[in-house]
Order: sequence, then C-alpha cells, then structure tokens
Amino acid sequence: MAFMESELPTFKEKNPQLEVVTELIRGQHPHLKGFYKNKNERVVCVKNMTPEDILLYATRLRNALGRKVVKLRTRHVTKHPSVQGTWTTDVKF
Repeated sequence: MAFMESELPTFKEKNPQLEVVTELIRGQHPHLKGFYKNKNERVVCVKNMTPEDILLYATRLRNALGRKVVKLRTRHVTKHPSVQGTWTTDVKF
C-alpha cells in the first residue's frame, strides 16, 4: 500500500507510454503484472518488499522486451566455438 501511495503516481508520470492499472484483490499476495505487445505476460510477486524494491521490479518489467526465457543448452557459451571440438581429458592418441 505504501508503494501505491508514494511511488506509483510519480512512476505513472515518468512513463506516460505505460498503462498502469491498480486493483485490490483480497486474499492474494501483491504482485506486478507486465503485459507486452507480443502477447506475453510476466508476473512478479512483491510480498514483504519495500517500496524501493517494488519500484526496481516495476522498472525491470518496463525495460523488458517480453520475450520468453530461453534455456541455454550448455554452460559454455562463446562467440567463436572451437573448430576442433571441446577439449576433454580422456583423449587417446
């Protein structure tokens, strides 16, 4: 509630391109929802957070592109992969 009274009006003024809607749903934890133009949606739970932390999450939702999170296949990511393959210790000559 403190975020809605103190930080939300200034967040609305600084971001006129956003449509900010508030609704009170009893019996649920407070959360932020981001709806993007590519029909995706992100939800962030803000239970027990300070107004500064909630503002940080709101700006992260604003800055996100709305793409789905893609899981990487391997832990090792490089721009120039090895032509010879990855090095292992059990190479037999």
